[in-house]
Amino acid sequence: MRGILSERIQSALAKLGIEELNAMQSSAVEHCRVNDNMVLLSPTGTGKTLAFLLPLLERLDERRIDVQALIIAPTRELARQISDVWRSMGTPFRITALYGGRAVAEEAVLLQNVSSAVVVGTPGRLIDHLKAGNFLPSECRTLVIDEFDKCLEMGFSDEMQQLLQMLPCVESRFLLSATDSEEIPQFADVDGVERLDFRLSDGQPVERIKFHKLTTTPDERLQVLYNLLCSLNGEPAVVFCNFRETVDEVRSFLVGRKMIVAAYHGALEQKMRELALYRFSSGCANVLVSTDLAARGLDIKAVKHVIHFQRPMTADIFTHRNGRTARWEADGCVYVISYHNHPLPDFMPADIPEFRTAKNPHLPDAPRWSAVYVGKGKRDKISRGDLAGFFIKKGGLQPDELGAIMVFDRYSYVALRRDRMRTVLQTVKGEKIKGIKTLVEPLRG
Repeated sequence: MRGILSERIQSALAKLGIEELNAMQSSAVEHCRVNDNMVLLSPTGTGKTLAFLLPLLERLDERRIDVQALIIAPTRELARQISDVWRSMGTPFRITALYGGRAVAEEAVLLQNVSSAVVVGTPGRLIDHLKAGNFLPSECRTLVIDEFDKCLEMGFSDEMQQLLQMLPCVESRFLLSATDSEEIPQFADVDGVERLDFRLSDGQPVERIKFHKLTTTPDERLQVLYNLLCSLNGEPAVVFCNFRETVDEVRSFLVGRKMIVAAYHGALEQKMRELALYRFSSGCANVLVSTDLAARGLDIKAVKHVIHFQRPMTADIFTHRNGRTARWEADGCVYVISYHNHPLPDFMPADIPEFRTAKNPHLPDAPRWSAVYVGKGKRDKISRGDLAGFFIKKGGLQPDELGAIMVFDRYSYVALRRDRMRTVLQTVKGEKIKGIKTLVEPLRG
């Protein structure tokens, strides 16, 4: 397949360090070369983001300075992730991400000052900008709806319909999801389009996932969860709960037992949600406790284990939760915490074996990485390279003692090897980054 890819796609894959496309991605690229519309169904973790970004890349015109394509994502985290992947592709086309949690006025200035060929955002925020005239839809010819099945959920369909009515010039539509719906939303206008269906019979990459259950009582479930996490030897795990209050309860219980845990749900402020994802994805926390907000779109490749602390309410939620592990070609494990005399729902595999934990488990070692907060970011012309150079030259770190770096508009996070943290902070105290004095301290949260 690589031999017949366009130069644009070959260049993007080289920047991403990907040698070849998988069968699903190849089919998507070929399909979009001869068809204006695409409905793609594929399990989570199989690379659907590239399956629409690469065909989109081939359709863009370098001579134009207006918005040529719009990508709709159901959550701000997914919008950011899509934007990050696009930038990593190193294309000449700019992308702008629009989502809640920051001022609309700041985004409006960005839209006015930067010529973006692609805009990605959440439905409500995109409606706000279109109503305000912050970008014009008149030349937007391509529409992507990621996780399109969510468009049918209560409270979301009306918003989506309003948004699509504001895009009268769309000619091509790409719809993607890990789970199907009985019918495509009528307002998406892709009736009669043949689905590219790469799902297995039940929507799960079963051959790469091992399922286990732990049977207990409501009173003992927190202790059982703790015992299970201790049995995983510190490997990254996502614990799913149905409610925000349960997330907070689980986090408090585990932190009280000295586990390093990140919590993630919709009631948290955007900065705290970003912090939770950073701590987990960078390896500074090896457990993420979350609602189903983390079940869609997030691509954290190192996740080895998914734990259903509370059973999912639907088969689709079960599919999306499980998709956080066994991504691409990796293996993964899924654990279901169940109660005595409460049979598992029909959408779960039959005859899941019981998982036995140690009676007196030992707390796993702390994660290798710990994170620091740096009080400067993109607004101060600070880049990842600047921060890496600062901690290597001023902090005395070796390159392999420096972990993930994330730069935001006004601040940054940097992962350092945990056993070097105290020494490094003392060494860089009072030092300047690019001539700018800034706060550098342990990351709290």
